[in-house]
Amino acid sequence: MLLQHFFNALTLGSLYGLIAIGYTMVYGILRLINFAHGDMLMLGAYCVFFGTVIFHLPWGVAVVAAILATSFSGMLVDRVAYRPLRNAPRISALISAIAISFFIESLAVVLFTGLPRPVHQPDWLIVPFEIGALRLIPLTIVVPVVTMALVLILLWVVYRTKAGLAMRGISYDIETTRLLGVRVDRIIALTFGIGTALAAASGIMWALRYPQIHPYMGIFPGLKAFIAAVFGGIGSIQGAVVGGLTLGFIEIMTVAFFPQMSGYRDAFAFVLLVLVLLVRPAGLFGRSVEEKI
Repeated sequence: MLLQHFFNALTLGSLYGLIAIGYTMVYGILRLINFAHGDMLMLGAYCVFFGTVIFHLPWGVAVVAAILATSFSGMLVDRVAYRPLRNAPRISALISAIAISFFIESLAVVLFTGLPRPVHQPDWLIVPFEIGALRLIPLTIVVPVVTMALVLILLWVVYRTKAGLAMRGISYDIETTRLLGVRVDRIIALTFGIGTALAAASGIMWALRYPQIHPYMGIFPGLKAFIAAVFGGIGSIQGAVVGGLTLGFIEIMTVAFFPQMSGYRDAFAFVLLVLVLLVRPAGLFGRSVEEKI
């Protein structure tokens, strides 16, 4: 049923878009791809798992605690892996980003083991309901609604607060913004914290949608979200959301209408990336910038 596929695509695309926002925020300020962003998704899911299983927290409390803890982890990654390299050549920061990603994944294997773990799904999110011939679970509606709410809050922060004004100033010229009295390192840390909080939220919803967690669960969603960010125009929040939705619809509709090609659904994402880079390297909503090496 077309409407059924539409809601599935909307849910998947919303998750991609929410993850992609973290990539686009960090790149917009530092011109750096934070390859550890997908691992933050994994940490958020694990925090909820251990919060409910080991500490017996109510699910809602565990979600809030997981988002806060993961947000702090993102700021810690900035402090340890990126801040010391602010004035280093761009390639040094890139290598550090890759290294911290491998470190987080390997540490997760040691601490959590590599075995997949089941995820607790609250009944109110997974008990299906029917609207005519359409059969949905509440989670299919909750994910896009939560994503849209978080995006609206983020846009308000970026365009209606002093911190958001500082973020936009840094994205244009970091040194001039520093001369104007802005504490650049604090604003960058805040950017990492917000982006990582969104990754944690998407990781929690991803684990509810696909109820299994493991240390490498963030790799493919992270790669897909990066493609979505490039497609929409990396550096643009609106572009990240549009890119995520586009990618989600391409994947789901391809499987729906061409089931014999379902094994190639991941390949379509990378084909889309190549086409975008060839035709419009800045993406749909992106702006061309001069890279300083």
